[in-house]
Amino acid sequence: MRDHSMSHRTEIAGTSTEQMKRNDHVSLDIDKLTASVQEELKTLHAFSNKCSIYRVPKRLRDSKEYAYTPQLVSIGPIHHGKEELKEMEEHKKIYLQEFLKLSEVSVKECIAAIAQRETRLRNCYADNFENISTEDFVKMMLLDSSFIIMVFLIRFDSFIPSNYDRIFGKPWMIRGIDFDMCLLENQIPFFILDDMLKLSKRQGGCSMIELTRDFLSSTFGDSWVPKDILKQIKSSEVEHFVDFLRKCQQPAKQKQSKPLETLTAPSAMELHHSGIKFKLGSRDKIFEMNFDFHKGVLEIPPLFLEDETERLFRNLHAFEQCHCRDVYVSDYIATINFLVRGTNDAEILAKKGIIDNWLSNNDAVMSVLHDLDRGNFVNSKQFYFADVVEDLNKYCRKRTHKWIAALKHNYFHNPWVSISVVAAGALLILTVIQTVCSVIQVK
Repeated sequence: MRDHSMSHRTEIAGTSTEQMKRNDHVSLDIDKLTASVQEELKTLHAFSNKCSIYRVPKRLRDSKEYAYTPQLVSIGPIHHGKEELKEMEEHKKIYLQEFLKLSEVSVKECIAAIAQRETRLRNCYADNFENISTEDFVKMMLLDSSFIIMVFLIRFDSFIPSNYDRIFGKPWMIRGIDFDMCLLENQIPFFILDDMLKLSKRQGGCSMIELTRDFLSSTFGDSWVPKDILKQIKSSEVEHFVDFLRKCQQPAKQKQSKPLETLTAPSAMELHHSGIKFKLGSRDKIFEMNFDFHKGVLEIPPLFLEDETERLFRNLHAFEQCHCRDVYVSDYIATINFLVRGTNDAEILAKKGIIDNWLSNNDAVMSVLHDLDRGNFVNSKQFYFADVVEDLNKYCRKRTHKWIAALKHNYFHNPWVSISVVAAGALLILTVIQTVCSVIQVK
C-alpha cells in the first residue's frame, strides 16, 4: 500500500476501467510545481503605471492593420527587427554618425546617457520586452533617437548632412517616414529625444519641442498643429508624438463629460428636416462641436478626410482607448457617426463645407467614418458631447420645429413660390377686409 505521508506527490486517476485502459492518468508533483511557481513570481516583471506606448488592441487593429503598422522605418521595440524594415537600419547608422559630428559628443557619452535611463524607458512600454537585452535595447534607443533628431534638423535646413542620402532625395520616402513616426506602436518616449538633443555641445538652435511642432505642422498642417501651440504644451508633459498631436487638438474650453441618456442622435438629414442649420466651425479645434438650442444652429469644425487623415485618427483613437480618461476623440467619432448614417447625410455636411475629402464619393466618406467607429468603446455615463446629443434629440422631438421647417422647405425654398404665397396671403387678407367692410355697410 502506498504511504501518502512520505511524499507530496498526488495521483489523480480516472474512476472507470475503460479510462485506465486509455491511460487517462495525471500525475502531479506538488513540490516541483510549487518551486516552479515561486521562481516565476520572484522574476515577475512589475508593470509600471508610467507606460504610455501600447500595442493597438486587436478589436481595432483587425479592421485595418496597415493603418497601425510602419511601412518604412521601425521606431522603438514593438516592430524592431522586422525583415521588411531592416533596410532603414543602415540609414540610422549614417544619421547617428552625422548626429555625433553635429553634436560634438562621443558614442560613449550617448550610450551612458541612455543606459542611465533604461529602466525609465522600458517602463514607458506596456510590454516588458525581456527578450531584448540591455545592450540591444540601449543601442536601439541610440539609433532611433539620433535618427529622429537628424530627420527633424535636416527637414528644416538647420543642418545639411555631409552624406546626403536617398531619404531626402526621394520625396515619397520622407513622406512615408513622416507618417511612420506618428503611429502609436512606433514611438519612443519624448524625454529621451529631449535629453539627447540637450547633450549637444552645439550652441543655439531649436529645442526638441520646437522641432517637433515644426515637423508635425509640415506633415499635418497648421490647422492641426497651430503655430502658438507651444504656449499651451510643455515639453515635460509630452509622452510621445501621438500624445503631442492629441494635445494639439484638445478642446480649448474643457467641458464636463455628462451621462448620455439617449444612445443615439438624429442624422444630418433628420436634423435638416427639423429645421436645424449647420454652421462651419473654427479650423483650429476639430473637436469643438456646439449646438445653440435657441437658434437651432449646430456648429461643427471642418473634417478633412483622406487616407493619411484616417491613419492619424485611428492612432489617436487607439492611444486614447488604451491610455486616457478624457476620451474626446472616441466620443467625437461616435457623434459624427450618429450624424452620418447614409450618403445623403454626408452630402448635407459636404455642402456646408463641414466634411471635405479626397475620397472617391460620399459612399467612401460614409465607409471611412463607419470603419473608424468599429471597435470604438464609449462610456455613456461620461460622454464628452452629451450636451450636444441630448439637445439635438430634444430639439427634434418638438413637432413645431418640424412643422416650421416643412413650411419653409415647401413654400419658402424658392423666391417665386415665396412671392406667390405672400401674394395669396395678402389677397386672402384683403378679401376678408372687404367682406367685413361690406357687412358693416349693410348694417
